[in-house]
Amino acid sequence: MTDTSATPPEIAARQRWMGILAEATPSALEDALARQGALPPHDALRAPEVGSALVRGRTGGTGAPFNLGEMTITRCAVTLEGRTGFGYVAGRNRRHAELAALFDALLQDDARRPHLERTVITPLAAARDAARAERSRKAAASRVEFFTLVRGDD
Repeated sequence: MTDTSATPPEIAARQRWMGILAEATPSALEDALARQGALPPHDALRAPEVGSALVRGRTGGTGAPFNLGEMTITRCAVTLEGRTGFGYVAGRNRRHAELAALFDALLQDDARRPHLERTVITPLAAARDAARAERSRKAAASRVEFFTLVRGDD
């Protein structure tokens, strides 16, 4: 996780919503977009394209960094009313990247942001958190505790 203590609040807010949009399901984003009504005209600066990125890890989560491998990502950039929206998502779903970019551009509008935060971002974050909690619960249920018995010298 990135330390955001020195990050300006507007950048931290954008990082938050971009992360939520990237982790949302494409169908949830389609539904949210349908509820927004007619969108203003938008243009693709960078059509959705598939590529790869190097993923880094840390030994023990906090130790020395190492290259874990590559993962497939899809990126997109759109302009909407003079604002540029970006979408980066894991995998090969071009539509997901385009929807994330559209919502990023919409959320940059100060007039639209409160409504979108309330009706799109908050529910998507709640769904993401519930899915994470369920995965954690399932993993905890399968946890195995090991113990050893120490034998004395006979």
